[in-house]
Amino acid sequence: MLKLSERLLDGLLTNMVKNGALSVVYPSGAMREYGEERAEVTFEIRDGRTLRGLLLDPSYQFGEAYANGDITVTKGSVYDLIKILFRNVYRYKHAAGGKLMERFRKVLQSVDNANPIPRSIRNVRCHYDIDERLYRLFLDGDLQYSCGYFEHPEMSLEEAQKAKKRHIIAKLNIPDSGRVLDIGCGWGGLAISIAKAHPRATVLGVTLSPRQFEVARNRVKDESLSNRVKFQLKDYRQLDETFDRIISVGMFEHVGPRDYGVFFEKVRDLLSSEGMALLHTIGQAGRPRPTNPWIRKHIFPGGHIPALSEIISATDKADIIVGDVETLRLHYAETLRHWRHRFAENRDMAAHLYDEQFCRMWELYLAGSEASFRYLDFVVFQIQLMKSVSAAPMTRDYMQSPAPSIEAGRAVAA
Repeated sequence: MLKLSERLLDGLLTNMVKNGALSVVYPSGAMREYGEERAEVTFEIRDGRTLRGLLLDPSYQFGEAYANGDITVTKGSVYDLIKILFRNVYRYKHAAGGKLMERFRKVLQSVDNANPIPRSIRNVRCHYDIDERLYRLFLDGDLQYSCGYFEHPEMSLEEAQKAKKRHIIAKLNIPDSGRVLDIGCGWGGLAISIAKAHPRATVLGVTLSPRQFEVARNRVKDESLSNRVKFQLKDYRQLDETFDRIISVGMFEHVGPRDYGVFFEKVRDLLSSEGMALLHTIGQAGRPRPTNPWIRKHIFPGGHIPALSEIISATDKADIIVGDVETLRLHYAETLRHWRHRFAENRDMAAHLYDEQFCRMWELYLAGSEASFRYLDFVVFQIQLMKSVSAAPMTRDYMQSPAPSIEAGRAVAA
């Protein structure tokens, strides 16, 4: 017979799981199946404390319990489990308890949403200054840690990341001898590709990660591009130069809503009168919602996934023109699928670098992120910004034109 707390979760899962099927082994040893098919996934809850945590705050406590080994998947994978939960999650999300928890998190996050420069530095280094050998285990050779562009489903990860760079470079429409700023330049791959595609352009990349800065600077030396590509260990808010083009890929998620106005005002001030910027960011296709609390604590401190309405509201106030918006759907799901499989293939090496708990945490991060893009409303926005209506051609044809050829960036030396 199920205990009281077990009966509560049993009732919730009975009402929720209609798409797919799973089974649960409760702390008492009892096993229950949910869904209308034979269970494809089984997970076990270790003890009553873990079960009570799941009932009170499932979005946060599931991550804690899985990383700590208090929840184990005994049939299928953690991705299989999350896929079933996400395909059925709307049943809980629209329930009274789900709405109440979401409002509570929104209040807490609004208190902690400011990212002044010192906090931004701490947040970035928490994620990006870990041993980069970990990233080499699952990223492509160019260390592109953002959404690839899958022109067809059979593309390899390497091909999709090159296609992403070509797509961005074509959209930027960089003028001859143009000055380009890359805000949040990562390990330097995009900046190097821009310089190769436009042999007369100069590129400045800024990052808050000392390790990324070191790797990027060494890559430029190896490519003999030091005269045209520079990197600085600096916050974008500390810049006072003028640029013809600005690109920011995968950085805006770290800004936080309270600083959106600061970001767009700075971009506006850094652009030349006929300049253009392109913002590439993860986004929510629906209304604004708080970031998953477990991800925010353990993976991306200070992070927030913006809704399009939050971005447009901030650009309006910053008096900068939105010239174009493209929504990339499922491209990040495919990117994360490749990352998740590569991480699994190299899991032993990841455990050697860190430990079992870290591996479980990153397995959950990659699996949950892929499922969010595949089954929830996560997308990627590419938003063109400019100060003048004449900064871009009158039609979008140039965006579809092939970008100037880029040579494959060298694999980063270990």
